[in-house]
Amino acid sequence: MTIKNLILERKNKKPIVYDVFYKESNTPKPIIIFCHGYKGYKDWGAWNLVAKQFLEEGFFFIKFNFSYNGGTIENPIDFNDLEAFANNNFSKELEDLDAVIDLISLNPNFSKELDSTNISLIAHSRGAGIILIKASEDSRVKSVVTWGGVSDFKSRFLIGSDHFNNWKEKGITFIENSRTKQQMPHYFQFFEDFVNNEERLTIKLAVKKIKIPMLIIHGEADTTVMEKEARLLHQWNPLSELKVLEKADHSFGTRHPWKGKNLPKDLKKVVESSISFLNKLTL
Repeated sequence: MTIKNLILERKNKKPIVYDVFYKESNTPKPIIIFCHGYKGYKDWGAWNLVAKQFLEEGFFFIKFNFSYNGGTIENPIDFNDLEAFANNNFSKELEDLDAVIDLISLNPNFSKELDSTNISLIAHSRGAGIILIKASEDSRVKSVVTWGGVSDFKSRFLIGSDHFNNWKEKGITFIENSRTKQQMPHYFQFFEDFVNNEERLTIKLAVKKIKIPMLIIHGEADTTVMEKEARLLHQWNPLSELKVLEKADHSFGTRHPWKGKNLPKDLKKVVESSISFLNKLTL
């Protein structure tokens, strides 16, 4: 069963577009909630093939767009709402994730198909920072898996640089999307939100608090988020498992659009390693 582009309406908040993948059997299944990364969305690259792989292995898989990622209900792919993108911040993404966990925990439509006591979070790139923070503070989360995940938010602001000072002065900065060539805006509120919530948003502090099973997967040839960040995450939580894939890049061989019918070999290894890790927890 695949249901695409469902809409989670929220009072006085932007709606969240999400997909669910599961085998209909009236049997409770462990839940996977997947979060995309920066300038990402739920249908990027091979994420649909990833979802189907988890479905085949008996999981209830949900992926969604962060509400301020720049997509819209009408077009959840790409970035038609750059004003929303400009107003995004880490606190909003954590709030979105909380809403999705609430949805999947309480929604009677899926109650026979999922085990709300067995929720795992998986995320790619910047999304990994969000799920690590969430895992450190929400007892509903039972395990966490990062793919090419970041270890720090603060350093990415480049505080004190000419770029940062110009952003602070003008209140807005632009980052080019290398695929669409859009100039994607960030208002300075993005940084201000981080400063106002710095303790909560410091990934190192969150990881040190995590007591649940944690798997870190990273590509050796990742030039977007360097391998050393994965090793830092592992250092901060020595009980975590670390798997570095030789010669794998940041997206594990995936590009957008992904026209292949199968997962690229590196992403296939990532999915298989994640499933193996999660299955061990249920034995």
